[in-house]
Amino acid sequence: MPDPITPTDPRNANDPTNRTAPTTVVSAKPVVLAAPGERGEDLQVRVSAPATGTDLPVVVFSHGFGWSMNGYAPLADHWAAQGFVVLQPTHLDSRTLGIPAEDPRTPRIWRLRIEDITRVLDALDTVAAAVPGLAGRLDRERIAVAGHSWGAQTVSTLLGARVLDADGVPGEDLSDPRVTAGVLLALTGLGDDLTPFAVEHLPFMRPSFDSMTAPALIVAGDRDQSHLSTRGPDWFTDPYTHSPGPKHLLTLFGAEHSLGGIPGYEVAETTDESPARVALIQQLSTAFLRDALSPGGAGAAEWKTAVAALEGAAEPLGTLQSK
Repeated sequence: MPDPITPTDPRNANDPTNRTAPTTVVSAKPVVLAAPGERGEDLQVRVSAPATGTDLPVVVFSHGFGWSMNGYAPLADHWAAQGFVVLQPTHLDSRTLGIPAEDPRTPRIWRLRIEDITRVLDALDTVAAAVPGLAGRLDRERIAVAGHSWGAQTVSTLLGARVLDADGVPGEDLSDPRVTAGVLLALTGLGDDLTPFAVEHLPFMRPSFDSMTAPALIVAGDRDQSHLSTRGPDWFTDPYTHSPGPKHLLTLFGAEHSLGGIPGYEVAETTDESPARVALIQQLSTAFLRDALSPGGAGAAEWKTAVAALEGAAEPLGTLQSK
């Protein structure tokens, strides 16, 4: 007779009714990937994964400007505890690397960031082998990307977004067929209303979302006033407005760029600390990922439940639109 199945048993990995209790997580860092060529620095990655279970879905997370693989614990830890393998590369703009602004690589860091994500995807076997007991447990058919701020811009290109050149012509298609869904947090909008500083120093901030066809959950704060745009917080809703479905837009009431504190617990840059907002992002993003990575599976029920809870709240923390 088989032993009983517990709520965190891997045999129940796709049953949302049995995934509410967090599972034990193992984490390893730095997993070092060779990065010859222009990057000039080996790529360091943090891996967080459930201690048990097989056929585990993968989320590659791209941090915001200045952060590193050590940030975003409220998301990385939660997703890992809920059954995902979370991979967090440290990009060249990280404060932990101390690369000066005048470094010749600086104008190309936006592109090197994208290559970092691709390099992680190319090295999944190497990454898994670096964590005791993780090899052979990843599901290569269920891979998502996620990112915050610049990190969201980075991973949006793997979902199909493209960068317009000076003449408004879409640049190279950098989408990756291995990636089937994304969570885009505080993703900047169109480049039509950039400040003079952004126009001069950040020419890659001219996205086209017309071909961003992959399913995505986009999260914006209705008080996120960027210094890079002359528009208001609605700028951060452009990725939803100007991309084809299937997409969801979660607009958080009162949220600024940190969306309640997703970069970390009690970090200095969080100007709108709200554990409740962070918890909502955790819940909705987890439900979205389960649903998007297993279309037609049990994750659909979890997503519907999470949406109903938001919409039925006496004092909702935000609104959700879908298309």
